[in-house]
Amino acid sequence: MDCKVCVSTGDWWLMKGVGGGGGGGGQIVGGGLSLSQESEHDLALMVSDFLENGSGGTESWCSSDSDSNLSDLSLLADKIPFCKISVSQYESDLMSVVNSLILSMNETDLHYVKSGACNASCIRFSLVKLLRCSGYDAAVCATKWQGSGKVPGGDHEYIDVINHNSTGTTERLIIDIDFRSHFEIARAVDSYDRILNSLPVAYAGSFTRLKQFLQIMVEAAKSSLKQNSMPLPPWRSLAYLQAKWQSPYQRHFNPDEPNISKTNSVDHNQCSGHLKRLQSLLQSEMEAERLLKPINSDNNWRLKPERRRRSFYRTT
Repeated sequence: MDCKVCVSTGDWWLMKGVGGGGGGGGQIVGGGLSLSQESEHDLALMVSDFLENGSGGTESWCSSDSDSNLSDLSLLADKIPFCKISVSQYESDLMSVVNSLILSMNETDLHYVKSGACNASCIRFSLVKLLRCSGYDAAVCATKWQGSGKVPGGDHEYIDVINHNSTGTTERLIIDIDFRSHFEIARAVDSYDRILNSLPVAYAGSFTRLKQFLQIMVEAAKSSLKQNSMPLPPWRSLAYLQAKWQSPYQRHFNPDEPNISKTNSVDHNQCSGHLKRLQSLLQSEMEAERLLKPINSDNNWRLKPERRRRSFYRTT
């Protein structure tokens, strides 16, 4: 089996190719939007060591659901809707605002970026600018952590919003614009893909609720990989995922001023493409949620008897 880590403009990708038989194609697995060269090197070594020593040498690549794990994935799938609806009013409003602002963005918003690899920072900084104009205390947060034990080091970039409550307390909410990409795995079974696609396209909420999603997806990944006789890689462990949002961070309101450069559309093909893909996924998600809502809301149910009575009085 030929395995390697490929990095393109800050994204790391694990490419798995099954050797022999005419050099058949491989599978690319996304792993987030930000990774430094140092972290990239550490992770490449971790991937290589894992595949050489931790995969057990198995050649079982069946990707269909087995009876033994299907019930586990079904139970985990049932937990996702509860995590999505158990939100405060502030979180719900913030999620609506985030989705609306992302849909309102266009390519011209992406032209001011940090020098060097962008890693979709232009989208995050543009969203922060729009959020701050809307009255939110928002910033881009950059985290970096050292490897420890079986957990590889890395770095990540996301957005946070500080909610200053009327009681004088503050609450920190996390926004990740490409939430699903953190849970993509190789050779996923169909039921895992259904769970993955049920996650929010973009996450906005508390770390407590975020951790609930992480725990569900780690267990689902274990179940899916088990069906292919594959262990859970360290970069898909709960500790590694939590490190992305729980590590020490620095807040930034604007790109580093001395390093701002204005790029042309050619330099931003990848970011422009990512924005279009993100907007398309959000539109599909919002349309699916609209179709899933009951045709008759509680208010409409209450109003209809009144309308029928008025109609009855007019005709008698």
